[in-house]
Amino acid sequence: MINFINTIKEGFTEIISSPLSLATLIGVVILILALIKFKKVKLDTKIMARIGISLALATILHLIKIVDLPNGAGSINLGSMVPILIIAFMYGPEIGMLTGFLFGIIYLIISPYILHPIQVLFDYPLPFMAVGLAGFFKNKKLIGATFGMLVRFVFHFISGVLFFGEFAPEGWSPMLYSLVVNGSVVGGNLLVILIILSLLPLSTILYNASNVSQ
Repeated sequence: MINFINTIKEGFTEIISSPLSLATLIGVVILILALIKFKKVKLDTKIMARIGISLALATILHLIKIVDLPNGAGSINLGSMVPILIIAFMYGPEIGMLTGFLFGIIYLIISPYILHPIQVLFDYPLPFMAVGLAGFFKNKKLIGATFGMLVRFVFHFISGVLFFGEFAPEGWSPMLYSLVVNGSVVGGNLLVILIILSLLPLSTILYNASNVSQ
């Protein structure tokens, strides 16, 4: 029994002391919890059709680049997260997260950059799934979009520190490099999103949301 407890303590200590192991644990736990949540989501034909349309629009908007950052660091596109955010505002965070997760898989297929399985998790399904958290703020779309994109940034930031730190310029720490690169990409895209959402009438989104709930 004592050996068993010591083994657990050693394993826990190793996880805590290793950033990659800790990130693996966090990522897998989040993914498992999300998949459990997704299984409880009830989808009808209308919802599935709207999810499909939002994914198609998000993919098209993703391909329209406004700014390409140097050295393949990423790009600012024409508000590819807006369709996913609207789904989140209309149907709530669960379906918003599911839509974001599916977009992450599509993004992985069309723009794969794979260094490690955990890097894939933190750069594709998890960050875009996080955008769906905006659904918690359906009456405050700008706050919701900012929150969802902030959580998305956290996942990209972790990936940048763990897997892309070697690309940091001389004198830069991996954390600073990841902060600057991912902050520029996510921050630039958030700015475009906020402009687009500001131009979209909130009353229309809320009207659609009220129709969905009836």
